[in-house]
Amino acid sequence: MASIFGHSVVGYTITKSINSRQTKWLLLAAIFSAILPDFDVIGFKMGIPYMSPFGHRGFTHSIVFALLWASLLMITLGKENKKLWFLVIFLSTVSHGILDAMTTGGMGVGFFIPFDNDRFFFPFQVIKVSPLGIKKFFSEWGIQVIFSEFKYIFIPCSLILLILYVFKKLK
Repeated sequence: MASIFGHSVVGYTITKSINSRQTKWLLLAAIFSAILPDFDVIGFKMGIPYMSPFGHRGFTHSIVFALLWASLLMITLGKENKKLWFLVIFLSTVSHGILDAMTTGGMGVGFFIPFDNDRFFFPFQVIKVSPLGIKKFFSEWGIQVIFSEFKYIFIPCSLILLILYVFKKLK
């Protein structure tokens, strides 16, 4: 998986790219939604096998989960602008699996669960997979992850936000 930092930056970038005047609640919900799929790691403690549809990178990383989660938040929190809430939350949630499919580890992402239990990676696996656990993150491995995410997540997201800012100022 990409780290919590990489996922958060993408949720922030999606929100700012779609609507720079969003509420702080939408921004917080998008960042949380970009991280949410990794809550499936509690399955390890419950004895759920990695390759189970409810294992790590399974259902919570799927497109169906992103649709359900975005619909739930749109209905409960997005009363003022439902379409905006749905779009931002859906893209933020689905971005998690997309980033994970670009990592160098794991067993793939279950994008199509519950319809197809196969796991997928993208052909370009350039993001170093993040270790599970805080202790392991603060190690040589964690430093490699941060550098990898800086190159493949932070810099592209910063460029997107900079370009959008410049275009906004030119209007």
